[in-house]
Amino acid sequence: MQYTRNMVTGASTADLAVVLVDARNGVIEQTRRHAAVAALLRVPHVVLAVNKMDLVGYEEQVFAKIAEEFTAYASDLGVPEITAIPISALAGDNVVEPSAHMDWYGGPTVLEHLETVPVSHDLTACPARFPVQYVIRPQTAEHPDYRGYAGQIASGVLRVGEAVTVLPSGRTSVIAGIDALGQSVDIAWAPQSVTVRLADDIDISRGDLIAPSVNPPTTTQDVIATVCHVADQPLSVGARVLLKHTTRTVKAIVKEIPSRLTLDDLSQHPNPGQLVANDIGRVVVRTAEPLALDAYADSRRTGSFLLIDPADGTTLAAGMAGESFASQARTTVQADDEGWDF
Repeated sequence: MQYTRNMVTGASTADLAVVLVDARNGVIEQTRRHAAVAALLRVPHVVLAVNKMDLVGYEEQVFAKIAEEFTAYASDLGVPEITAIPISALAGDNVVEPSAHMDWYGGPTVLEHLETVPVSHDLTACPARFPVQYVIRPQTAEHPDYRGYAGQIASGVLRVGEAVTVLPSGRTSVIAGIDALGQSVDIAWAPQSVTVRLADDIDISRGDLIAPSVNPPTTTQDVIATVCHVADQPLSVGARVLLKHTTRTVKAIVKEIPSRLTLDDLSQHPNPGQLVANDIGRVVVRTAEPLALDAYADSRRTGSFLLIDPADGTTLAAGMAGESFASQARTTVQADDEGWDF
C-alpha cells in the first residue's frame, strides 16, 4: 500500500515516471497500478525499464513481450508517450552506457532519454489562478492601510490593472499592485510567490482564490472526480471527510461511489459501496462550501484535492476533478447533527 501512496505523491508533480519491471515476472498488478496512477495524474512521459535482463539471458523476445503488453495497457489508459528500455542495473547495461549484451536494442539508455526528453510545461500559458495563503495587514505607522494577499501563483500571469474575481464569493476588483521580494512589480507569473493588492476593500481570507474575471474557474459544491484511495480504512458512501483544495479546506460528505476501476481489464465495477487501500474509483463528494475547481485535465494544481479524515488528519485519498460537475441543485445527505447536513 505504501508503494501506491508514494507513487501518487511523486507523480502529482512529475513530468516523467520510470516504471521498473522485473524481466522474470513481467507486467504484474503493481505494474498496472503504477501505470494507472501515472495516467490519472497525467504524467506526460512514462519510461518502462525492464530490469534484470541478465537473469533471462538478455533475450530480446522476453523484453519485446513485456514492452508490448505494457505499451498496450498504458495506451488504453491514455498515457501519451511510452519508452521501453531493457536494462540490467547490476551490470549497468543500458543505464548510462549502451549494453554489449543487448546489441539488438538500438534505442537510448535510461540516462540519455532522461537528458533529452522534453519535460517543460509552460504554466504561464494556463489561465491565472492565485490561491490566497495569508492576508497581510501590518497596521503600522509606516503601513496603516496596507492590505495584501500573499500566496503562490498556481498558473498563468497576473498584471497590475487586470480585472479579477474573488472566489467563491464572486466579488470583483482590479489588481492595484503586486509585491515580489519586497519590490513592486507590474507583472508576475507562476510559480512565483507574491503579494497581491486590490483596488477595493473586499473581505478575503485564506482559501479564497483570485482569478481573471474573463476566465474564472467553475464554482461548485458537487465534486465529481477520480480518486486513488491510500488509507488503511475504507472510504464508504456517506463518509464525512475534509476536502483540501489548494489552500482551502472544507467539510464534505461522500454522496456516491459510482464505480471502481478493475486493473486487469480496465473495466468499471459499478457501485462498489466503498473503496479500500489502493483502489482507484469515481466518487461524488458534496462540500459544505463552494469550491473554485478546474478540471484536472486543464490544471494539475487547481484540479486536484485531498480527502482527509476529520478525526485524526489522515490522508484518505488523492482526487482529480472531472471535466464536468453535477447539478448545482441542493442535495441533502443524511448524517447526524454535527453540522454535516448540506
